[in-house]
Amino acid sequence: MIDVSPKFNTLRYALAEGFLYGRPEVLKRVFDKTVPKGNVVEVARAAGIMAAKRCSDLIVFCHPIPLDWVEVSLEPHADGIRVSAEVRSVWKTGVEVEAITAVTGALLNAYDMLKPLDQELSFGAIRVVKKKGGKSNFSNHFASPVRTAVLVMSDSTHAGARKDKSGLIIKEFLADQPVSVDWYEVQPDDREIIAARLKKLADEDGCQLVFTTGGTGLGPRDVTPEATLTVLDRTVPGIVETIRRHGRDRTPFAMLSRGEAGVRGQCVIINLPGSSKGALESMQALFPGLLHIFPMMEGKGHEKQG
Repeated sequence: MIDVSPKFNTLRYALAEGFLYGRPEVLKRVFDKTVPKGNVVEVARAAGIMAAKRCSDLIVFCHPIPLDWVEVSLEPHADGIRVSAEVRSVWKTGVEVEAITAVTGALLNAYDMLKPLDQELSFGAIRVVKKKGGKSNFSNHFASPVRTAVLVMSDSTHAGARKDKSGLIIKEFLADQPVSVDWYEVQPDDREIIAARLKKLADEDGCQLVFTTGGTGLGPRDVTPEATLTVLDRTVPGIVETIRRHGRDRTPFAMLSRGEAGVRGQCVIINLPGSSKGALESMQALFPGLLHIFPMMEGKGHEKQG
C-alpha cells in the first residue's frame, strides 16, 4: 500500500458510469418492474452501495475509506441501461475506485437478474467520468517562482557546532513547488538579529516568502516567535493552527510549538519547528494550499489561478 499518513484530508468526489447491453424488450422490463427475480433497479442500487463500502476488501491496494455518501442510479439510455455511481468522502485518498466498484457491483447484479431473459446480455464501458479533491485542486501557478528564504535559527548551528537538518529538509521539499529558494541562512537565537533580518528580507530584498525553522519551543533561547511578531503587519492564525493540528495528530509534543505566521508588506513569514520531522510535517500540512495567499493579497480572492 502507499503510505498516505503525510497527507491531509480534503473533500473527495468521484462519478463513474457503466452500461448494460441487451435486447430492448428485456431492458424495458427493468423499469416496468416485470423481471421474475424482482426489482432490478433497487437490487442493483443496494448492491452498488454495498460494493463501494467493501471496496478495500476487493481491491488489494485500496485503503479502507470512511465513505460519507454513495448513490447509485439506473436509467434508460440509447445504448442500453446507464448505471452511474457517485461517492464522497473527506479523506486522504481519492474515491474513484470506490465509484467504479459501485458501478461494477450494480452491473453484476443486474446481469444476474436478467440473464435468464437474454442470452446476449453484456455490460461494459465502465469509466470514471469526473473526480475532485486532493492537492491538484488547490495548486496555484505563477508567472515567476515565488522568491523564498529559509532561515535556520540555532546558536549551535550558527557557531558551527551542529549541522543543519531541518533547513535542508525544507529546501528539498520546496524543490517540487513553484518557488525559488534565493536565501538559505543560519542565524543565532537573538531576537534583535532575527527581527532585523526578517525586516530586510521583506522591505529591501524583495523576498515574498520566509520559512524560519527553530526557536519556537520553550527553551530559554527560543525567541523566534517574539522576534517575528515585532515585524508582522498582520498575523494569519490559520497557518500555525494547521501546522499544530497536523503535527498533533502525529505527536502530542506538537502542541508545545509557539510558532507564529503572518504578513509584512507583500512578504509572508512562517515559523516552523526546529526538529527535522516537525519541519517536514509542517510543510506537508501547508502545501499546496499555502501559496493561494499570494493571489489573495493581490485582490484576486479565492479565484483559482492557473
